[in-house]
Amino acid sequence: MNTSLLVSKRNGQKEALDLEKIHRVIAWAAEGLDNVSVSQVELKSHIQFYDGISTESIHETIIKSAADLISQETPDYQFLSARLAVFHLRKKAYGQFEPPTLYQHVVKQCEAGRYDMHLLNDFTEAEFNEMDKYLDHWRDMNFSYAAVKQLEGKYLVQNRVTGEVFESAQFLYILVAACLFANYDKATRMEYIRRFYDATSLFKISLPTPIMSGVRTPTRQFSSCVLIECDDSLESINATASSIVTYVSQRAGIGINAGRIRALGSEIRGGEAFHTGCVPFYKYFQTAVKCCSQGGVRGGAATLFYPIWHREVEGLLVLKNNRGVEENRVRHMDYGVQLNQLMYKRLIEGANISLFSPSDVPGLYDAFFEDQALFEKLYVQYEQDPSIKHESIKAVDLFALLMQERASTGRIYIQNVDHCNTHSPFDPSQAPVRQSNLCLEIALPTKPLRHINDEEGEIALCTLSAFNLGAIENLDELEELADLAVRALDSLLDYQDYPIKAALNGSMGRRTLGIGVINYAYYLAKNGVRYSDGSANNLTHKTFEAIQFWLLKASMRLAKEQGACPWFNETTYSQGVLPIDTYKRSLDKFTSEPLHLDWEELREEIKTHGLRNSTLSALMPSETSSQISNATNGIEPPRGYVSVKASKDGILKQVVPDFAKYKDNYELLWDIPNNDGYLKLVGVMQKFVDQSISANTNYDPNRFDGGRVPMKNLIGDLLTAYKYGVKTLYYHNTRDGASDKFEDGKVTEVIEVEDDDCAGGACKI
Repeated sequence: MNTSLLVSKRNGQKEALDLEKIHRVIAWAAEGLDNVSVSQVELKSHIQFYDGISTESIHETIIKSAADLISQETPDYQFLSARLAVFHLRKKAYGQFEPPTLYQHVVKQCEAGRYDMHLLNDFTEAEFNEMDKYLDHWRDMNFSYAAVKQLEGKYLVQNRVTGEVFESAQFLYILVAACLFANYDKATRMEYIRRFYDATSLFKISLPTPIMSGVRTPTRQFSSCVLIECDDSLESINATASSIVTYVSQRAGIGINAGRIRALGSEIRGGEAFHTGCVPFYKYFQTAVKCCSQGGVRGGAATLFYPIWHREVEGLLVLKNNRGVEENRVRHMDYGVQLNQLMYKRLIEGANISLFSPSDVPGLYDAFFEDQALFEKLYVQYEQDPSIKHESIKAVDLFALLMQERASTGRIYIQNVDHCNTHSPFDPSQAPVRQSNLCLEIALPTKPLRHINDEEGEIALCTLSAFNLGAIENLDELEELADLAVRALDSLLDYQDYPIKAALNGSMGRRTLGIGVINYAYYLAKNGVRYSDGSANNLTHKTFEAIQFWLLKASMRLAKEQGACPWFNETTYSQGVLPIDTYKRSLDKFTSEPLHLDWEELREEIKTHGLRNSTLSALMPSETSSQISNATNGIEPPRGYVSVKASKDGILKQVVPDFAKYKDNYELLWDIPNNDGYLKLVGVMQKFVDQSISANTNYDPNRFDGGRVPMKNLIGDLLTAYKYGVKTLYYHNTRDGASDKFEDGKVTEVIEVEDDDCAGGACKI
């Protein structure tokens, strides 16, 4: 049936609006879905049509009309709108719904300079035709609407100026697999490509943003996280800023350790001048971070670390505070405050904390990470030395200031540096961990750069990925998935470029990986257990035991084939020490789950053959990449059954997986009474995870008298986290209600997602 409205086609011609054609497209998209109405989408769309509307605008109107109907009662509209969006995307990319053959597609994109020419050099036409047989383009129909919009906005190869898109998702997945296994023996690589393609396109393995957006293109930098340590010299500060610019421009999130920079008023050159302090240099780093937009994929972001005993700490803690003037604020970075057992002891005992400039106390800064007993000895010695300039503050007042700023900004983070070194895959006497990264899940050794070409410095890179717990039916699947993930990411280390020598040295020496999880909340719901009541403790223990065991097994097997990482001798693994040997024994009080796998055999195998990778695991936020898999993000409880996520691509609604089936099993964030159960689970995970965990604390002021969270609760949770061996704390979330919406009495919260998996920065998984 035609109407009197005219439509402008892509070629400029005009014709009458064909409602029957629109009906057929919507009906096709609705096939097999529950509780969706083709007529409702049609009616909602038709009222927005106008004379002269373009066919592209018609399609976009239909997509948006379907997406607006997504709700917890009618979740399948997220798939109807996704299918319509895939149809539209393919028309833009190929001029038709059916994709070209893989070989035709690769030739065209390589010749246009959008794909790396190595694809045509490394693979024959026959091999591309074989890969074409592996492809299942119908898997595009498994995406939710939020996933398609994230793919289109961030991951698919495109011209970000004109908005042209040049590929669809299945080509992305198969070509990532081809690139990562290109150097494998020709007798086996096609099988690895097929298996890795299936694992990623069926959402069992989740890939981070730098890999999804970059692998197959001429840009070869795919590490999600970059850790840069700064020394207390002008040349090192300049080298740090230069390194930040280099890596921000290549899509990496930055961790900056600036704890060595001396305090305001400290002597320079034997008293010839006095130091301007930390703030001017922090501003310098902030400018370096914000100077690049990362090609439109995401904005530059960084977290800067310093010790709580730094003499400037009272001023540094308020740098993100909205009060004050620009001269004494550096608001566009986040901050990680470093603590250890002695600082907590001073708090518990009601004692004072002494504040020093690192330049005035020889050996103290290094001992803070390398040797806790030596640190305490030196700290007390310097406190009692009247010739050493220091200030003294009540520990409770300093911790109160820390927690107040953490609560008011949400983004003053915590690093327990002793846990990062005592429960670590690295020997702190040889390779101490002195910082974390943008999202507080990486814990790797660094060495400060003396200058930009310093070959003795070490910039730490970490390449990420994740297992989708919701897509895994049996923990036995983890053996193969771990093997695929470790092999793929390890290959990536050799495949990518290293613009700075200090990064190349560290990456080749340590070969660090960080493989985490997504969809943990769905995993708990499927198994009928909860965050808050302890019922998930044993399941979590069993699950993360299997994850770490099979990751280590995979890396050990790879070491047998290709050799251990060159700096394996700097790991505790080389001494036969495993994560199960160094965890906090306080965990044993609330999980009785035994070890199920043969760790003693693995211990001997590692001592004999080594590991290909110094680290294997890290639990990252994965805010955006979890959307691609239609999963809950990382390890966090959902804020509502429907999340309304605001990004540069617009408002995206996503319903928790299998809502209709597991509605009563999901435990929503603001229904959880306190942080205790969650922190216990993080502690259980940390028992096995060899790096760290992006763990958050969450507070609903309405649960407390006067609508204010008492300081004793904030500090109490900090002490609880430390007690359970938690290495790092990421966001402090406060429910203020300003962005809450309600559906059937359940919170559906608008979450601002600047970019990605770190929800405001850059470490993407």
